[in-house]
Amino acid sequence: MHEIFINFRVMGAKSIAYEFKRVLEERFGEDSTFLAGGSIELGSNYVETLDNKVRRSSVLLALIGPDWLDVPDPKRRGRRALNNPADWVRRELETAFECGVLVVPVLLERKTEQLDPRRLPRSLSRLAECQFERFSQRTSATDLARLGDRLARKVPELAALDKRPGARRERAHTPEGPSMNNTGQRGGIGNFQGELGTYIQDSSGPLNTGSGSQVNNPHYNGHGTSYENQGEIRYQFGSSHREEDGDR
Repeated sequence: MHEIFINFRVMGAKSIAYEFKRVLEERFGEDSTFLAGGSIELGSNYVETLDNKVRRSSVLLALIGPDWLDVPDPKRRGRRALNNPADWVRRELETAFECGVLVVPVLLERKTEQLDPRRLPRSLSRLAECQFERFSQRTSATDLARLGDRLARKVPELAALDKRPGARRERAHTPEGPSMNNTGQRGGIGNFQGELGTYIQDSSGPLNTGSGSQVNNPHYNGHGTSYENQGEIRYQFGSSHREEDGDR
């Protein structure tokens, strides 16, 4: 199954798209990456194939060059390609958003600016809010390695396919215990992941979080206990959330 779908314009990004496919398949496997023109079998209905591949992918990489916004529509003079509802780049992106596929804009070369939602069709305005990556041909090896690392951390299906040396060992040593999300915490440490005992927020009285006796207050034992003492003690379990950082 193709986990990565590469969305690109032939004008200005075709050779880069094939480089992405080659490098990502070296890392995640031969069938991990879909690229129109290089992945559609002879005689296949390309309209159905493109639509199905977008819908079934885990992540769509949108390769965006300096002229991406203003590429002219070959079917109507004076119109941008993006303003044509039948434009394949637009249709693939719309389908990805519609199906909840992770969309990652990749800005090609340093002169490509972050997208302005006001210049995008309304159906694509959220593309400007997606965390992006940057790629330069001068630093292609480093940039693609970084992209692969981030994809492996973000997409479990790709992490399972990762052939990078040490990737399997890292997965084997990743703790599988419960995680904790401390959204809204005051006066504590950032994000916790893995097994965690008691979470204390703004407490001002004597407390005991160990196994000994509680002084001046009741003593609690067992799992899932919640105790309030002029503040809050909470157990909160769930998936940890990490904001993606980026070049903004």
